[in-house]
Amino acid sequence: MFVLIAGGGRTATHLATLLLTRQHEVRVLEHRRDVLARLHHELPTEVIYEGNPIDPQALEQAGIRQAKVLAACTSVDEDNLALCFFARTRYNVPRIIAWVNNPRAAWLFDEKFHVDVALNQAQIFSSLIEEEMSLGDMMTLLKLRRGRYSLVEEKIPPGARALGIAIKDLRLPPNSVIATIIRHGQILIPRGDTQFEVGDEVLAIADREGAEELAGLFGRPDPSAPNNAQQA
Repeated sequence: MFVLIAGGGRTATHLATLLLTRQHEVRVLEHRRDVLARLHHELPTEVIYEGNPIDPQALEQAGIRQAKVLAACTSVDEDNLALCFFARTRYNVPRIIAWVNNPRAAWLFDEKFHVDVALNQAQIFSSLIEEEMSLGDMMTLLKLRRGRYSLVEEKIPPGARALGIAIKDLRLPPNSVIATIIRHGQILIPRGDTQFEVGDEVLAIADREGAEELAGLFGRPDPSAPNNAQQA
């Protein structure tokens, strides 16, 4: 896939490096001399295009007409918004992603400016902290469907509410599914009559609310909570 990255800051450089390792075609458009000097030490020369990211001629030289994805990663939010709008309305770029520098401007990064995905660092960081606090020992392995669903993993400790109860008798959250159980290093396909044991590693797919409920079932028991296993 051809990805055009507008701006050559640290975030853009890291993004370009990751995409190149995954065999994507990448071009980075940047005009600041000091940034260009650093880019030539960190990225292949053929990836780097010199020019102002908000200059239509520079964008066309970098290949925006062929780009499948535009990542607007300049250090100026106004430039990122203008890039997103321009990329869709003039060049019809299919996928547009924008970096939000100032969290107070995040509300502008929506469909009005043709932003498909807005990356707000402050919001991402706060969401991660909130999620880690609510899920206890449960680990989020992968985000799915733009973050609505997650692949989560929990190793069942002694005293967990789900111990010794068949899956069919557990009140699992509606938007969740037990994907697999790893027991003694072996994959166990979950069935309705499968019962959980101490040390089981449970992999599940769930939305945010479902993940919190699963954490209550599979996690360490809360001494202040009633000792019930939510049997059907």
